[in-house]
Amino acid sequence: MDIRAEDRCELCGRFPLATTVHHLTPKEEGGSLLPTARLCRTCHRQLHALYTNRDLVTAGLTTIEALQQDPQIAAFLKWVRKQAPGAEPKIRKSRHVRGNR
Repeated sequence: MDIRAEDRCELCGRFPLATTVHHLTPKEEGGSLLPTARLCRTCHRQLHALYTNRDLVTAGLTTIEALQQDPQIAAFLKWVRKQAPGAEPKIRKSRHVRGNR
């Protein structure tokens, strides 16, 4: 099977699926020209449901490795890797994020 890089989520590793571009350092925090990562919609939505853009920078979650080592994201990744690539589970924003927007 020939899997293109853009068909694999860099965070959870699931494939084949559509991916989106995630600015590892959010654009509003100065990351417009900094590295990006290809994430599936589920992982991308979960990141922004758990953390605000400011949180991602302050916690140092600006690399794939740092994201994978974060306890909340690691727990999510353990679960999502068991899901079928086409699955679109419902993602709810954390109270922390809902209160800061």
